[in-house]
Amino acid sequence: MMQNHDFHPTSLREYDIRGIIGETLGEQDAHAIGRGFGTVVRRAGGTKVCVGYDGRHSSPRLERALVEGLMATGCEAIRIGLGSTGMLYFSVSELGADGGVMITGSHNPPDYNGFKMLLKDRPFFGDDIRALGVAAAAGDWEGGIGSERRVRLLERYVERLQEGNRCRPFRIGWDAGNGATGEALELLLKTLPGEHHALFTKIDGDFPNHHPDPTVEANLVDLRQLVAELKLDFGIAFDGDGDRIGAIDGEGRVVWGDQLLAILAEPVLKELPGATIIADVKASQALYDRVAELGGTPCMWKTGHSLIKAKMKEVGSPLAGEMSGHIFFKHRWYGFDDALYAAVRLIEAVGELGGSLTALKSAMPPVFNTPEMRFPCSEERKFEVVTEVLARLKAAGAQVNDTDGARVNTPDGWWLLRASNTQDVLVARAEAKDAGALERLKAEIDAQLALSGVARVEVSH
Repeated sequence: MMQNHDFHPTSLREYDIRGIIGETLGEQDAHAIGRGFGTVVRRAGGTKVCVGYDGRHSSPRLERALVEGLMATGCEAIRIGLGSTGMLYFSVSELGADGGVMITGSHNPPDYNGFKMLLKDRPFFGDDIRALGVAAAAGDWEGGIGSERRVRLLERYVERLQEGNRCRPFRIGWDAGNGATGEALELLLKTLPGEHHALFTKIDGDFPNHHPDPTVEANLVDLRQLVAELKLDFGIAFDGDGDRIGAIDGEGRVVWGDQLLAILAEPVLKELPGATIIADVKASQALYDRVAELGGTPCMWKTGHSLIKAKMKEVGSPLAGEMSGHIFFKHRWYGFDDALYAAVRLIEAVGELGGSLTALKSAMPPVFNTPEMRFPCSEERKFEVVTEVLARLKAAGAQVNDTDGARVNTPDGWWLLRASNTQDVLVARAEAKDAGALERLKAEIDAQLALSGVARVEVSH
């Protein structure tokens, strides 16, 4: 049995552990994660850890090694098998476990994989993940003889997804993108009212049809075609591990993450007047204005699913979301991001708000905005650049919010520059009232990058 372990320095991320199989991540890493996470659970007085995995070819091997690592610390590994991240999160609550580990590469290319973790009562990220690395290097692990058992939860999970739903019948197109939601989606569609047409529900780690990231328009081509050909009411898509949702209306227009949140917030705020609705710093000003208009308390917070979940717990928020399509329901759910559950709530909300997602999209204020722009910047330099930009803006008397990077309000609209927590890039966005104003905002971003010596060369996602 290994006495200690060094992880590849690039694999320990802010929200998860992630790498390229055979290069920066492998079975020994999985075993060490099992020992490290099992040790955290044991030292907190627990023993039960749920383990799930997505459809990537490397996932079963990593799962086996992780389970052996957990058992080596005296933990009981509850193996829930192949499924979505949402199903793993659900299992921790449903089975009264002390923690959970999901083996998933999310929406990364097929040769990637990784691990998302949670403790019974909170997300596991940042310093927690760094501490796993320190403990592994020192071999600071508990020992013991654990056990394992398999539990099939799929049917219970799908039943819970629609418990108490008030969905009206619609004609909907679905795209699972060959990701981990496929099997659960097929079961769910058998019981939802309406007419449903699903694409790519066969779970396949090669992603033969398109990349499973519904926030990139190129990945929505098949769904758009399906909605147009069959004249469906709208379409819903998922990412590789099922914790992010994408949607298009009946005309094929993308309903972005912040727009979905604006729709989902309305019924929640009818039931819970004045509640705090959280969105990340990349969300449109139109969303924050809409939440206030509906009588809610808008809260702008840092980007990152773990950070949002922690903030929800802190302020008692029933609903939160990110531009990237993570939607978190505490209202009638568990406070985590599950795209299948968000889809059920979207169907319900569209029914309650007049029955047309197309009309809801059309009624939204028109805005001119950029997609997420990414500029290469080293790990060491990216946070320094943001600090420099903030200092210059504050010295100039700009109206700036520094919750997560620099979000600047001007008469033209707003722009954002922040350091990515997961890549060596700076991320920028801008939103304005018209095309001319948008160009002026982009010029402001360019000027700030130039002053900090950052090459203004965009990289793709």
